[in-house]
Amino acid sequence: KDVALQLVGRLFDHVLEERGERVMIVGATSGDTGSAAIDAVKSCANVDIVILYPHGRTSDVQRKQMTTVDAPNVHAVAVTGTFDDCQDLVKAMFNDAAFRDRMRLSAVNSINWARVMAQTVYYVFAAQQLGWRPVSFSVPTGNFGNVLAGWIAREMGAPIERLVVGSNRNDILTRFFETRSMTAGTVVPTLSPSMDIQVSSNFERLLFEMNDRDGGMTTEQLQRFRTVGRLDIESEQFERWIEPVFQAARVDDDETIAIIADVCRHTGELIDPHTAVGIGAGRRHRVDGVPMVITATAHPAKFPDAVERATGRRPALPEHLADLLDRPERTSVLPNDLGAVQRFVASVAREGSGR
Repeated sequence: KDVALQLVGRLFDHVLEERGERVMIVGATSGDTGSAAIDAVKSCANVDIVILYPHGRTSDVQRKQMTTVDAPNVHAVAVTGTFDDCQDLVKAMFNDAAFRDRMRLSAVNSINWARVMAQTVYYVFAAQQLGWRPVSFSVPTGNFGNVLAGWIAREMGAPIERLVVGSNRNDILTRFFETRSMTAGTVVPTLSPSMDIQVSSNFERLLFEMNDRDGGMTTEQLQRFRTVGRLDIESEQFERWIEPVFQAARVDDDETIAIIADVCRHTGELIDPHTAVGIGAGRRHRVDGVPMVITATAHPAKFPDAVERATGRRPALPEHLADLLDRPERTSVLPNDLGAVQRFVASVAREGSGR
């Protein structure tokens, strides 16, 4: 997402400059998307950005990468709730047509198609590097955006055999791929917080395709899911769309620590907990003769406590972030309340963004 969002930020600024317009980006993050989005647009002259993150549910490094950016167009907001709450607030703002139009709202996370489009390139490039032969990918995922990009690459002709969805204890996706039923539960904090999600936004895009692009049917299913906490898929749909492509596995915190330790012991490499989930899921579904590519996610220094617990080594921050934890923070704490968040967004919008 760091690479993909650099493209999205440049596209925004280029088009807005030509039009003489500004936009207000609002986004939700469970830890990683926020800093990537902020870094992508912090120098954009025509963009303001407000990123919502769950208060107390990100790592220190994840939080500081958002809250220490000293740019007048950047605003990080801690919401007293979960990532799903943050995501619901963003969707509610977009569904409020009057507010959306007045603020000229736009999205930069995986709700934005341009980011998913950019991510499909990774899968095609990896397949090329391996000689354009059948290859599988294991993707640690919460919001389903990255693995959806792999599915799109497969639909476009990339020789992708299987897409393995790796989950932590918040395993709603794994349970769906195992049972054909998506049942919401309570978000549990884990060592891989970017995956501490119960409602995966980008699954809606796959569901839309499974419904033969029937938007009304998809909306009805999702509304029912949000009301009763359960979504069931017809056997015929599952057999056509899911079984030939997707597999899944859950990796709990103990196994995550064991995998980080094992990789360090055998390769000398330090990996972060999310990457460890991808490795654990990939190992379970690897098939002889078919390469299994793990989509690594974050620098291990984003999660130093977990890495040190597993290996005894505390990963150092990259040189350009060496003083990150000492930098002053700029953040606001808001309740999980749509009105409060909308008032904040309106208060920080600069001229041209609808103020």
